Amino acid sequence: MDIGKVMREAQLFQRRLSEIQGELAGQRLTSTVGGGMVTVTVNGKSELLAIVIDPELVNPAELTMLQDLIVAGVNEALRQAAETAREKMTALTGGLNLPGLAGLFG
Repeated sequence: MDIGKVMREAQLFQRRLSEIQGELAGQRLTSTVGGGMVTVTVNGKSELLAIVIDPELVNPAELTMLQDLIVAGVNEALRQAAETAREKMTALTGGLNLPGLAGLFG
């Protein structure tokens, strides 16, 4: 086993991992729910960036529905972010399931 080769490959892997983390942070994933009444945007690192609410929806009598739509929108956008991270990790690792690496993206 060539330890130098293993070290070079590990460095390349680390460099590519950092690049993927940067790409994910720069991605914007948007989910629209409630027929367009609520739009939620997150980045690929599962950070909430924006919530846009149709002004017609803001009615005290509809507050519970608004809250439910926000939760649904955030959850869908975060699901998209997690799926994007999984796809990038699969490409980086060649399909290998490496424990512990999933946490680097969320």
